[in-house]
Amino acid sequence: MIDNQKSIENAFFSDGYKLGMKVALSENKKEVLFESISEMYAAIDGLIDSLTEFAKTQNQQIDCKKGCQWCCHQPVFAVDYEMDYLNDFIHHNFDTEVKNQIKNRAEQKNKKLSKLTENDLLNSKFPCALLKDGACIAYQARPMACRIYLSSNVNSCLKFYHDPEDKSNYPALLSLTLRCGQKMNEGFKAALKLNGKETEEFRIEERILEPGHGLSKSVS
Repeated sequence: MIDNQKSIENAFFSDGYKLGMKVALSENKKEVLFESISEMYAAIDGLIDSLTEFAKTQNQQIDCKKGCQWCCHQPVFAVDYEMDYLNDFIHHNFDTEVKNQIKNRAEQKNKKLSKLTENDLLNSKFPCALLKDGACIAYQARPMACRIYLSSNVNSCLKFYHDPEDKSNYPALLSLTLRCGQKMNEGFKAALKLNGKETEEFRIEERILEPGHGLSKSVS
């Protein structure tokens, strides 16, 4: 079972690497970058859909669903190219009023989190700037970290939300989706690095509506 999971993880790393190489070697890098990120997300979404269907056949459940927003109040980290993709989605799908609302919420959250120690940051609970009425308004473009945070027990998430310092409890996350998503991003980054493209990671609110950072400098 462990060997099988490792094999799946390695396959996702390989797919991420191939997509990253396609970006690095392309002349029209910005267009290919966004296409490749979309392919990467689609692959992970496909894995999650398959696991969800399999869980049903085993009379098990995955508790994540629209309106379940407990994980949307903790720090979420994304690679700079993911933020480019997210910002592009926001710019093309929302009017100026909504963009300003998102930016204001992001600035408020960033102001609060930037003062915290690492431990307090990881245990902090402030709503994401993209959260509205219990749902993400940029769901289609959400980063990898959001996609792979898949829980089989909503009560564990609820308890973590209310009491994050309780070391005896942590959200019951599915390890396969976590590892495959991480591996795919690692493969993507490895290909870019091999071709001289360094990447950085940020909290979402640090780079919302601020294009022109990191990889986007070299793909515009």
